[in-house]
Amino acid sequence: MKNITLFLTFFVFGAVHSAQAQSNMKWYSKPAKSVLSNNGLTMTVDPGTNYWRVTHYGFIRDNGPFYYAEQTGDFEASVKITGAYKELFHQAGLMVRIDNKNWIKTGIEYVDGVQNVSAVVTRFVSDWSVVPRHDSPKSVWLKLLRKGDYVQISYSFDGKKFDMLRLAYFPPKVKAMIGMVAAAPGKQSFNVTFEDFKVVPVK
Repeated sequence: MKNITLFLTFFVFGAVHSAQAQSNMKWYSKPAKSVLSNNGLTMTVDPGTNYWRVTHYGFIRDNGPFYYAEQTGDFEASVKITGAYKELFHQAGLMVRIDNKNWIKTGIEYVDGVQNVSAVVTRFVSDWSVVPRHDSPKSVWLKLLRKGDYVQISYSFDGKKFDMLRLAYFPPKVKAMIGMVAAAPGKQSFNVTFEDFKVVPVK
C-alpha cells in the first residue's frame, strides 16, 4: 500500500510539473478550440485570420492564433508541424515577433493545392518567399535560430536533414516573442498539431 501511495504521489507531481512547464507561455488571438498536452498543441484555426502588412495586397492583418513565450538573447526554436490544409493560404509554423511591425513567420503555406515551405519577413512591410513541395509531405520540422542581428530558418521533412530556407535581419538585443502560429485567411477552418516545441538559449 505504501508503494502504491508513493507511486501515485510521484505520478501526480510529474503531471503537474509537466503542465507548469508551459505556464510561461501566452496566447495572442487564442482560437476557439485548442488542446494542450505534455508533448504538443492541437488547434482548430479560425477562418478570417492572417498576418501580413501592406505589400501587394494593401491591407494589414494581425490576428492569427499565436502561442508564445518571451525570450531575451540568442536562441534556437524548433517544432514539428502536421496540418490538414484545405484552403488557399492555410498556414502553420513558427513566429518570432517584437511587435505588429517587426516579425518573421515561417512554416507551411497552402497555395493552389501545394504545400509551400514559406517565410514572411516583416519590417513595417511584408515580403514573402516560398519553396513548393508538390509531394504534400505529412509533416514538416522547423528550426528558427535567432543570433545577433539575424534569424536563420531551416526546415526538414524527416526531422534529421535540415536545409536553410532564409537568412534575414532581425533587430538585436530586444526581447522577442517566439512560438507557434497559424492562420486561415479564407472562409474555412483547419486543424493543425504542433509537437516537441522547444526554445533553447545559444551562445
